Formats: sequence, C-alpha cells, structure tokens
Amino acid sequence: MNIKRLILSILLPAAMASYAPACTNLIVGKNASTDGSTIVSYSADSYGLFGELYHYPAGVYPKGTMIDIHEWDTGKYLGQIEQARQTYSVIGNMNEFQLTIGETTFGGRPELVDTLGIIDYGSLIYLTLQRSRNAREAIKVMTELVQEYGYYSSGESFTIADPNEVWIMEMIGKGPGVRGAVWVAVRVPDDCIAAHANHSRIHQFPLDDKDNCLYSPDVISFARERGYFDGVNSDFSFSDAYAPLGFGELRYCEARVWSYYNLFTDRGQEFLPYIQGKDTTPMPLYLKPNRKLSVQDIKNAMRDHYEGTPLDISQDFGAGPYHAPYRLSPLDFEVDGQKYFNERPISTQQTGFVFVAQMRANLPDAVGGVLWFGTDDANMTVFTPVYCCTDRVPQCYTRVDGADYITFSWRSAFWIFNWVSNMVYPRYDLLIGDLRATQTELETAFNQAQPGIESAALQLWQTDPDQAKALLTNYTNMTAQSTFDTWKQLGQYLVVKYADGVIRRTNPDGTFQRNSIGQPAGVIRPGYPEDFLREYIKQTGDRYKMPE
Repeated sequence: MNIKRLILSILLPAAMASYAPACTNLIVGKNASTDGSTIVSYSADSYGLFGELYHYPAGVYPKGTMIDIHEWDTGKYLGQIEQARQTYSVIGNMNEFQLTIGETTFGGRPELVDTLGIIDYGSLIYLTLQRSRNAREAIKVMTELVQEYGYYSSGESFTIADPNEVWIMEMIGKGPGVRGAVWVAVRVPDDCIAAHANHSRIHQFPLDDKDNCLYSPDVISFARERGYFDGVNSDFSFSDAYAPLGFGELRYCEARVWSYYNLFTDRGQEFLPYIQGKDTTPMPLYLKPNRKLSVQDIKNAMRDHYEGTPLDISQDFGAGPYHAPYRLSPLDFEVDGQKYFNERPISTQQTGFVFVAQMRANLPDAVGGVLWFGTDDANMTVFTPVYCCTDRVPQCYTRVDGADYITFSWRSAFWIFNWVSNMVYPRYDLLIGDLRATQTELETAFNQAQPGIESAALQLWQTDPDQAKALLTNYTNMTAQSTFDTWKQLGQYLVVKYADGVIRRTNPDGTFQRNSIGQPAGVIRPGYPEDFLREYIKQTGDRYKMPE
C-alpha cells in the first residue's frame, strides 16, 4: 500500500481547487513544543461510549430560546437552560477559534455531587466551546454556567487550551441542591508540560496571582465548613481536601502522569517511589521537559503501556504467550481472599475516541487549529487531521447505518478499528508489526503533507477565506475516508495472513507468496514463544512429555 503516493495524488489537485479511572490528558506549553503550538490530548476511555466526531454548527438565536440538556454519558434529561444569542462552530472538542477542552473525572467526595444540578461535565464542555473564544473566557463561562444552573457531575479536571495558553481547572460540586461549585484553575507555564489522569492534581496554589491562578472565592472556606481542611490558607491543597488519595488514584491514575513525565523529563526515577506508595510527596503539577515535543511525540505518548519501566505489563505471565500490553477489566480482582490489581496504562482497549489538539497562534484560526482524531484504542488507531473550520463530518466518523456501541457497521471507523484491534489483542507480538507499519506510513504521510496543504490554504485565505475553509474541510474528509479504506484493507490482510494460527508467507512488499506454478506457498507455523512454553511445562508437569 503506497499511502504517500495516494495522499499526494489527491492532495495536489485539492490544493489547487460515576468514578472510573477512564481518561487521560497530556499537555504541552507553546514554548515546550517544536513548532510553537500548544498541544493537548484526550482519550475518552469508557466502556459503553461510541467513538464519533461531534459537530455543533454556529448559530444566532432569539433572546429567550431554551435548549434541553442531556447528560453526556447516559443521555438522561437534566433540564433546560437559556441558549446563547450567538454560538460558535465546534468540531470534536475544538471550536473555530482553536479553543480546545478535554477532561478526566477524578470523582472526589461523593457527598458533593449535586443530584439536582442541570449541567453535567460533558454538556459543560460542549456548551462552553460554543460560547467562548479563548481559555480565560472559557473558564468564566464554565464557572458561571454551573453557578446559575447547578453542577450535576462529580469531580472533574479540565484541560482548557487556546493557541497561547493552557489551563488546568479542577471543579467539584457542593452537594444536592446547592448551586455552583468550588474550583481552581492554574495556568501551565509556556515552557512546561503537564498531565492529569482521573485524579485531582492541583495541590497548593498561589492565592494572589490572577494572571496564572483563578479560583472560586469559597474554595478554602467551603472546605473548612465541611471539615475537609483546618490549616492556614497557604497550606491548602485542593486535591487533599476534595479528592483524598487512595491506592486506586495512585496506581491507576497518577501512574499515567508519572509515565508521561518519565518519557519526557529526567525525573521519572525520582517520582517512582510516590507511584509505588513508598513516598507521600506528590509530583509537581507541571515540569520542564528535557527536549521540545512534537505533535507526533504526543500521539505516540498516548500509546504508552509503561514499556521499559518497572510498571511494564508486557513481559510477565499476565501478558499471555504473545506479550500483550493489556489486561482485562476489572482492574482489581480477588483470589483466595487476597486482593490483587492490574496496572492501568495510558493506552487502553476501551477507548471510544482519542485526539491530539494542535493550536497555533501564528496562523489564522481556520488553518492553525488541527484536531488529530482517531477512534478506538490510541495504540492501534490512526490520527487523521481535522481542521477546526471543518463543517462537514467525515461519514466514517458518524453513526452511519445506525451504528452505535452495540450496532456494527462496515462503514463506521469505530467498528473497523475495533475489528482490527480485536484481531491483534490475542496475538499481539505476531500482528502488531503489520499494524504499526501501516499506521506509521499513514501518519507520516499526513505529517509530511501538512505544510503543503496549509500553504495552499493560506494562499486562498488572502483572497477568499471561504475557499480556504472548503479546501481544509475537503482535506479533513479525504484523509479520514482514505484512512478508513486503508484500515479495512489491513483487516482483510490480517485475516488472510494469520488465519488458523499459522502465518502465510509474504514477499518483501507484503504480497502473498506463490510457488512456481502459481499456487500459494507453504505456511509458517510459529507455535508459542519459548518463555511461554517453559511456563506451560512448569504448570502441566509431565502430562505432555513424550516417551523416550
């Protein structure tokens, strides 16, 4: 499959014309990135979530227009709120001004959930994207919405980013029937990276630095009233007060943040004792990386399974004969009265969709904002470019043919990527190389094509911005569809190559071998890896020992 040739052949003419340790956010400040962009990532890791690309068109509404609010996770009707007079276009989790919002649920104190509130965390994200032009405005909109209508969800960490700034905001309600929330938002320095992964990460914060820290007036006093804190204000920790640390929060959640820091700073070894429960000192909210990071670095980091670290899950017996870096849920289990756990890495099989957002201040918003989007497991997806001006969702990223979490469709990217991934999981070492080769070829082609398509769009922008937006919308749809088509071909290839536990012989170009008379060549019988066979004999003794 010559993906680069396919992309360029299309591109050149176009250029002329409840609590669960679920999600992960990785963050890069603009001075910590290779191209001056702010970068944030998000994986929606929820069993039951169908992976699709959302779109909310811009609109103008009469005063007094009301809209229904349904909980994002369940579809439950929560109530009505007043619509904004003007809304902005949103594609996925990025709007037309490159504003991007992601989240991870930390849960926190269950008694603080406002079961009578109208705004849940998912609705809060997409309402805010429709009503805000930058990160600071988004913080204002989010906090005002929950103050007026009540916050229905449990504790959340939000990543709120625009081309110039990235903020982490943490929010939790005040209990049933109590409007509003307590919250704090901290700006990530431009030369730093940060992350959150289902545990509150803001501890002490500056009380007198409005340029870099915002918070609700009662964030400390409310904690005192509820008996969560009794020290001096300067010692107040939002995380300690509202989301006390337990084993799950440490090993399932903070460990993912540690892995990100371990990849891109020199302090991983320093923080390992904290992850292992041997030190109570929390990791910093943000750190300077040991090099500048690219968008591709963050795509790859979203595929991490602790490889090469003490938390690596691909090298022990639980990985199976083909060293799969996955474990079946639930994360904890019990044997003979003793409790055990599985590691929970950044990449996980239950992901609905994942993105890496690239936001650039030196370009017009329509060109500068790219939501690199994929469905299913980040490790086995392909991130395709979705420009923030896109107003037509690629069909494969929709509920085509009625596709949803329990309805399969051969035209749905979510289901095609799931189909391929679930072939790879049981025989990971054997199949992952074929998948990785195609994945790398596609993503490399898109990365290399990016300057050309954006140069063409910028030329159009000078005379006809609508034509520039149309070009980028068409490119978004073309890359998504070509990726979908290629992945479907990959799935068919894997079925043929690895059917029945053998490997059909291939030529260097990947085509299947035939003998001198045109018949399929013989097969390779890989058997089981030696380390698995040794354990197999250890478990079965002499049962399968052949006589002399």
